[in-house]
Amino acid sequence: MGKTAKFDREQVINQATDLYWQKGFHATSMRNLQDVIDMRPGSIYAAFGSKDGLFKEALNNYTQMGIVHLTHCLDEASSPLEGLKEFIKHIVINTKHGAPNGMCMLAKTIAELNDEHQELLEEAKQCFKKMEHTFVDVLNQAQQHGEISPDKDPAMLARHLQVQIAGLRTYAKANDDDALLQEMIDDIFTHHPF
Repeated sequence: MGKTAKFDREQVINQATDLYWQKGFHATSMRNLQDVIDMRPGSIYAAFGSKDGLFKEALNNYTQMGIVHLTHCLDEASSPLEGLKEFIKHIVINTKHGAPNGMCMLAKTIAELNDEHQELLEEAKQCFKKMEHTFVDVLNQAQQHGEISPDKDPAMLARHLQVQIAGLRTYAKANDDDALLQEMIDDIFTHHPF
């Protein structure tokens, strides 16, 4: 009979996600992982295959957390666009103060990795696309609710939104004016392609 894992897999993945989000893939050593998730290297390899395997799970966990958070914002909002705006405010303004890193973990990973880590880079790109497709779904809902003109392309709007979010999150790291960030987010929904 095989041994059962003596750790909470979800908790370990959450802790690893925060560590990778804070430090990035290359700056996170096996020693860092060992200290944060309280597992020895052999146990990490047995449970996740490798540091890379754990990183893939962290990327997918980060993406799923974003989708869950967006869904919550949509459930609380009066309309799809209002929910989307609340989600962006949270990830741009709130995460710069209360998250492991104000930058998007997916964008940070795509910028950090190169062909040497092609498999991880592709995983990050797929997660990024998954988030973009989630935005497309929300924008389709907004179109059905009459918030967006029927002649607008939700896929194009979702790509535009991804670029805006990445830029805002970078700008937020260099600027402490939350009111200005709020104004910039509002501007996306009032003066741009929506």
